Amino acid sequence: MRKVLVLGGTQYFGKKLVQRLIENGDEVTVATRGTKSDPFGENVERLVIDREKKETMSAAFEGKNWDLVYDQSCFSPMEARDTSEALKGKASRYIFTSTQAVYDFGTLHAEGNFNSNTYPIEYKSRKEYPGYEGYKEAKRASEAVFHQLGYFDVVSVRFPIVVSEDDYTERLKFHVDKILSGQPIGIPNPELRYSFIHADEAADFLLEIGKSNFEGAINPGSAGDISLGEMVGKMALLASKKAIVENSTESGTVSPYALPGSWSINTSLASELGFNFTELNQLLDQLTMFYIQQNDSK
Repeated sequence: MRKVLVLGGTQYFGKKLVQRLIENGDEVTVATRGTKSDPFGENVERLVIDREKKETMSAAFEGKNWDLVYDQSCFSPMEARDTSEALKGKASRYIFTSTQAVYDFGTLHAEGNFNSNTYPIEYKSRKEYPGYEGYKEAKRASEAVFHQLGYFDVVSVRFPIVVSEDDYTERLKFHVDKILSGQPIGIPNPELRYSFIHADEAADFLLEIGKSNFEGAINPGSAGDISLGEMVGKMALLASKKAIVENSTESGTVSPYALPGSWSINTSLASELGFNFTELNQLLDQLTMFYIQQNDSK
């Protein structure tokens, strides 16, 4: 039986990961601030930590050890350093949930397009990383800390946009709802392209990569990418409605995917390692139909 520590894990696909670890027969410990309830009952041990206060982690991890750590809640290099030091000698393998945002805006980025092993680190707290640019920098620097310290065998999982029927952000659903209600969608640049992964497959991937001996960065997700314009057109076709797309940034109408540039990844490495994901058009079609049917049942 493996001993697994999950930092975070009480929200979205983190919850799905913890459930999979339990079903896998692992002895699971969840470490969070303790402010959110979870559905795991007596199936997990719980530790209370604050990622921004190293002393809480040092105290919580004292006298304990794990075979594997999943980090779902690191948002600054300072947190990465403090967590690594608190866990040094207490774990051997570390799976960090990172993001495609570590890459510059662009399409179909391969893992080598950002090298965290050589990235210069400036230690700052999460409050010092506002907005998308801040998020990008925080995740880049956090990756760099984990890989450069060398305390663990590290995997940085660079997820694309995570979607599902139970996506609490409702960012994909936003577009379907606007189409169904005949409201405009603000898309300043419909040519921007993005990659996606289903939340269930994100959790499956984390479980399996944890069982492997892979080290380094990896891009999981449905192969390829799609433009916002293509995505909205697909949704309108499935809904048998006309999409009203405007070059607008007005609050309440602008697409939550209307970012400053394209962000998509090349998932060839994950495929070569034997990981399979739902085909991109099939993924978006099934979610669009789910949201349409959900609307019809109201």
